[in-house]
Amino acid sequence: MRPPIIAGNWKMNCLQREAADLAATLRRLLDGLEGVEIVVCPPFTALAPVRAALEGSRIRLGAQDLHWEAKGAFTGEISPAMLKDSGCTHVVLGHSERRHILGETNDMVNKKLKAALANGLTPIVCVGELLEERQMKVTREVVEKHVTRAFDGVSAQDAAGTVVAYEPVWAIGTGLTATPTQAQDVHHFTRNLLTRLYGEATANTIRILYGGSVKPDNIKGLMAEKDIDGALVGGASLQASDFNRIARYKE
Repeated sequence: MRPPIIAGNWKMNCLQREAADLAATLRRLLDGLEGVEIVVCPPFTALAPVRAALEGSRIRLGAQDLHWEAKGAFTGEISPAMLKDSGCTHVVLGHSERRHILGETNDMVNKKLKAALANGLTPIVCVGELLEERQMKVTREVVEKHVTRAFDGVSAQDAAGTVVAYEPVWAIGTGLTATPTQAQDVHHFTRNLLTRLYGEATANTIRILYGGSVKPDNIKGLMAEKDIDGALVGGASLQASDFNRIARYKE
């Protein structure tokens, strides 16, 4: 049984006070929730106040990116050790907005994944196709390239501690959502791909999340699918009441 994960990606939102208030509200609302792993990923500037607001709770702190080098002349970047020092346990890697707006490549995601694992961070590796790629019916080819290139050189033992997030780019921030059947199809394909890479035992330990306009009214349908192990939530994670309802999808 794979414990589900509900992760909130706050993206470039929330000043420090706003982030601390949101974290404190989530802590109160989610108190007592069991059987679901909760992660929140604020912007770098808000890591410290969110860490303080969550101190002693079961909510995990994640970051939205990292650089693969330990230190050096990399202006504007942040290292895995810096994230650990800030209290992070998770980190989002290869998000489509970084791939398609900022030019992040599969090779860069691979380096970041290895750096996260080497520093004891749980990577949430994002994969997914553009609208035109889905229309061209090459979704599986795109996802296969994202997964195989990201995990190149990663051992089965290390892969077992990772998380994959399938995010169809056409459904991020658009209000469109893959149907549970569409999402399950790609998740099942991804699980089979991981089985091919690492064997069934390892593939069955890797949680595969769905991301793309996840909301309280569609989470139950998504989570009913066999290979969907949670959600990477964008806009709805900035509304405490919505994120609470998503996290409590079993109730």
